[in-house]
Amino acid sequence: MDLNQQALELHEKWEGKIEVISRCPVTTTEDLSLAYTPGVATPCLEIQKDLKKSFTLTRRKNLVAVITDGSAVLGLGNIGPEASMPVMEGKCVLFKEFAGIDAFPICIDTQDTDQIVEHIVAISKSFGGINLEDIAAPRCFEIEQRLKERCDIPVFHDDQHGTAVVIAAALLNALKLVGKQKENVRVVICGAGAAGSASGQLLIDMGFHNLTFCDKDGILSKSNPNLSPEHHYLASISNPEGLEGSLSDALKGADVFIGVSRPGIVTGEMVASMAKDSILFPMSNPVPEIMPDIALSNGAKVVGTGRSDFPNQINNVLVFPGLFKGALSVGATAITEQMKHSAAQALADLIPEDELNPNNIIPSPLNKSAADAIANAVAKEAIQSGNTRW
Repeated sequence: MDLNQQALELHEKWEGKIEVISRCPVTTTEDLSLAYTPGVATPCLEIQKDLKKSFTLTRRKNLVAVITDGSAVLGLGNIGPEASMPVMEGKCVLFKEFAGIDAFPICIDTQDTDQIVEHIVAISKSFGGINLEDIAAPRCFEIEQRLKERCDIPVFHDDQHGTAVVIAAALLNALKLVGKQKENVRVVICGAGAAGSASGQLLIDMGFHNLTFCDKDGILSKSNPNLSPEHHYLASISNPEGLEGSLSDALKGADVFIGVSRPGIVTGEMVASMAKDSILFPMSNPVPEIMPDIALSNGAKVVGTGRSDFPNQINNVLVFPGLFKGALSVGATAITEQMKHSAAQALADLIPEDELNPNNIIPSPLNKSAADAIANAVAKEAIQSGNTRW
């Protein structure tokens, strides 16, 4: 039986991958009076007097909403809210399995930005955090920004920032192997959507000074009058050498390639044109921008992909459980850039230097210690910056 057929049969057997269970006994009249009426009135009134108590007298402190409009689901595209439910349930399973966080899938039947924002704001008081998932660019950027302005709980678009953090962690370790410094390397990112733009902006913020974005039409250059507003912004913060042309032109002499775009667009000749001991993260799934063996045979020193059947799987499951766990544990009101920096460094540090090698730059996605390491780093940063509720 192939994987797809097995997954389908198991989903039918499971009838959903999550369930709601009670945390309190309800076996006697007294139990009922304490958990429900009349006893429940007392915590209600306490919360009314002090809204912060909604985090200590309910499950809110450990509850995340996983929200999508179904417009950019995995590699499946715009499949709608009902069809996206298995993915959102799966995300909730990962929250629980890796961080002990209760998460609930919410699939919204609209792709109107204003309606999505209003829906999420209206339900936000029931949750400790909002995980946006599989919302198409560029709409996802505006939705996240507007929610950050209006919600007093962490709002995190995992397709953007979870991917950015895990890429940053892998790159920090890969640079150690090749003996290069982040301030001196030239990085090319192909794919200027949600994941690519967030990854590039995080790397720039972390001190990578020479970064160039490419999309399907080539290098994003400030001199191109036909760029979208989003791409014009990316061009304005990158490409310090003023490069123009194709992806092939961008890769000549580059130290790092990060691909979040399309299968097979990088050739062996393009890798050979890069700087000595190049680093490549071709992360298109299921088929990467270039297969690892071709990249390595043409001079690459370190290669990581999004696939589990190759070394160095770069997977954001390493990031979002611990990031939310740390933020929720201290009542953080937002996910800041510095919290993402701390998460990336904590993840990179999980690989001891004496174990670092070209096939081991990032922990396995199944490494459950990642969640606690990231949670501790994020919580510490939130406290130090004063970004906490209590």
